[in-house]
Amino acid sequence: MNFRRHGQREEPEINFIPLIDLLLVILIFLMVTTTYSHYSELQVNLPQAEGKADDQKNSPLRVEVSRHGDYRVNGQAPAAPNVTALTELLKSQAAGKTQPVVIISADAESTHQSVVTVMEAARFAGLSQLTFATQMGPK
Repeated sequence: MNFRRHGQREEPEINFIPLIDLLLVILIFLMVTTTYSHYSELQVNLPQAEGKADDQKNSPLRVEVSRHGDYRVNGQAPAAPNVTALTELLKSQAAGKTQPVVIISADAESTHQSVVTVMEAARFAGLSQLTFATQMGPK
């Protein structure tokens, strides 16, 4: 005897209510067990120094690159627009300074090769601290 009807079978469904209850219990558990850090502030009175800074020893070397590939190091142009002349100029400008920073200011329309030339000349001159100057564009 088969008491089942041969009609459509009911599709099984997933009951989400126990899952939501479980997630709610986990959320409450995490909220209760969370520790909140309290940061204490120290009041520090720093000493004040007198004297003037030695601007000449640590002043950066500003290398400007024009859109045509012309170079200027602190306003002075190298003898020729090649790596060797630029290296010599960087060495002479860096003489007496302790690890000067080379700031490269390149025109937006200058070629990538001209910037790479400045970087290569700085490497040959033994200057390892390079940075690039940028400016904010219009909003």
